Amino acid sequence: MNKKIAYQGVQGAYSEQACKSAYPDYQTIACDTFQEAMWMVEEGDADLAMIPLENSTAGRVEEIYRLIPKMSLHVIAEHFEPIVHCLLALPGVKIEDLKYVASHPQALAQCHNHILSLGLKAEAKLDTAGAAKELVELNDPQRAAIASKLAADIYGLQILKENFEDKHGNTTRFFILSRENKVPLYEPSKKYITSLIFQVQNIPAALYKVLGGFASNGINLLKIESYMGTQMLPGSQFHIDIDGHMDSDIMRLALKEVSFFAEDVRILGVYESHRDKQIEYMI
Repeated sequence: MNKKIAYQGVQGAYSEQACKSAYPDYQTIACDTFQEAMWMVEEGDADLAMIPLENSTAGRVEEIYRLIPKMSLHVIAEHFEPIVHCLLALPGVKIEDLKYVASHPQALAQCHNHILSLGLKAEAKLDTAGAAKELVELNDPQRAAIASKLAADIYGLQILKENFEDKHGNTTRFFILSRENKVPLYEPSKKYITSLIFQVQNIPAALYKVLGGFASNGINLLKIESYMGTQMLPGSQFHIDIDGHMDSDIMRLALKEVSFFAEDVRILGVYESHRDKQIEYMI
């Protein structure tokens, strides 16, 4: 029986493309919301979930940072998916026939100059793949959509222009979530990331003291994000990605220091770093 991976979006979404790139043998399951995709895994209806965390152009996915503290899942990997926008149209349509182009607002913004050069009127939709699906339903030769190559394959659309984005190198970082906490064995020759969330104590310079534990042990922080919880808490909450494995000696020392100044420390996952892969995409 094929394993299953859930994602948020319509068939042909970039999240589904990421699923197929990272787990080509898995059956993909489209979900209406990020929370539904996580629930699918929590309830055992899917083995994994592919959840976008941040985009090199659009920034972080705000909703994910609100959901992460509530979930019972573990981060077992990260995946970087290059975003290649395609200008799609009905079969047989030529570029000069077009008057309108539809897509998600971010995709429209990322293709703004090319849209202007063709004299098209942009129409915002909920998502890229949904715009491609609607294009087929409308069956209007004057309309186009901006979406993935996968969406073109699924909905039988022709690609008028590939790499339609104004700037190349746009990449989305995804978390792969699982019910099982699959921590890889520490090998000093490999690069790892440890992701955790915590709440600082309500004392002066609490965050400075927490981060000092990493600085004094020579550990690099890859990112730090702050967010508000669902309750009025006296201390702020943070998500950090750390360059290293929780089982390394220096990381053990740093995490011990963190425990003195932070509360509700929770390790989301430890996984191999794919940062080098991201650099390949952007070159």
